[in-house]
Amino acid sequence: MSARFGKVAVLGLGLLGGSVALAARARGVATRVTGAARRAETRDLAIARGAVDEVLDFEAAVDGAEIVVLATPLSAMGAIAARVAPALTRGAVVTDVGSVKAPLAETIPGLLPPGVHYVGAHPMAGSHLSGLEHARADLFDGAPCVVTAAGDAPGSARVSAFWESLGARVLVRDPAEHDAQVAWISHVPHVLAFAFGVAMSEAPAASTQLAGTGFHDFTRIAHGDPELWAEILSANRKSIAAPLHEVAAALSGLARAIEADDALAVARCIETAHAALSLSHESGTRADGERQALPGAGAPTPERPGSAGGAGEPTKTNE
Repeated sequence: MSARFGKVAVLGLGLLGGSVALAARARGVATRVTGAARRAETRDLAIARGAVDEVLDFEAAVDGAEIVVLATPLSAMGAIAARVAPALTRGAVVTDVGSVKAPLAETIPGLLPPGVHYVGAHPMAGSHLSGLEHARADLFDGAPCVVTAAGDAPGSARVSAFWESLGARVLVRDPAEHDAQVAWISHVPHVLAFAFGVAMSEAPAASTQLAGTGFHDFTRIAHGDPELWAEILSANRKSIAAPLHEVAAALSGLARAIEADDALAVARCIETAHAALSLSHESGTRADGERQALPGAGAPTPERPGSAGGAGEPTKTNE
């Protein structure tokens, strides 16, 4: 059963912010959903799509809100939090959809007034498509959502209940732990896809006429918004460095084996990859099952075909 909250304010109505607003209204999670957006056309679309009850300026949107969701780009979240801080109601909880948590955890709490708490979140759902026009009320169904505060931290229980009410599966990580883990499972895969896309400029003419599902599956995430992804990778650069070096070393070793026509070494590399990925999948499934056994934990929702699922590609959210 979904928890029910009072007023919820969503600041930024792109894909993720718009989906939060749509899900909150569709599921009856909030008594009222207000939104704020920079662009007039986005504000008009939010009303036309029924994503929010009302679009206001940022300060008015948060007035009286129980939950405030920052859904702007990472670089704007601090400024937006500072801007709306005087209008926040005592007892409110501020959360967000940012894909890098440590910088926000270091910055946002100090910008908020007494009696208002920040609990970071990162819903691992999204698409290479951006904008409110692609927002969906079911975007978070079955998707992991990291909450970066323990259950006894102020506001943590409410934020966890909020994301679960939107359909997500809540996982708790501290900010640094989140950033290190998401570097491996989201950020570095994007880097590899971007690098491959750059290298494709050297491919023989008309090569893409031969492309099948493998090529499209691998390169889909390379179509993410350039400005957004440059910001994300820069913000998480410390956590990304180590896995990038590990991947570079593995790629170099595999390239040497292929060039040397060492089929045995190539096969062993592929077997190692199979084993490592299988172990990672089993570990994730086991951890998920253990979480579902906890009192009060909701049943998992199967991943929808065609959803981003655990890929967690963020999209531009400052519409």
